[in-house]
Amino acid sequence: MDVSVRTADYFYIEVPQKAGEGARVLGQLRDAGVNLLAISGFPAGRRAQVDFVPEDPAAFRAAAKKAGWKATGPKKVFLIDGEDRVGVMAEAMERLAAAGISVTAAQAICAGAGRFGAILWVAPRDVKRAAKALGAG
Repeated sequence: MDVSVRTADYFYIEVPQKAGEGARVLGQLRDAGVNLLAISGFPAGRRAQVDFVPEDPAAFRAAAKKAGWKATGPKKVFLIDGEDRVGVMAEAMERLAAAGISVTAAQAICAGAGRFGAILWVAPRDVKRAAKALGAG
């Protein structure tokens, strides 16, 4: 694949599923100077789960502690980026399928200027095999 694939640490928290919660938690991270490489949020029952991929995991842990969050992690996730083209995510999925690895979740987006980015989760037991299959550096 003509893309960059790397593993990264991610953490997650659960928050009330109501207006303003995203602004509140992201504002706390901003105020603590935590740079995020990726974020993903989705409903989890009556609450919402927010996954954070911080550039500096130690800074994230310190900010989470200061905010009083019960952050789970670190866990591993794959960050993929490169030149956008037809089938680029299909290739990543095919490599994992050929290795017998199920994908837990994936999100990809066009980043503009001919670039794309993606975040991809597999079961913890499959991280090392997935890294090899994807050619993660």
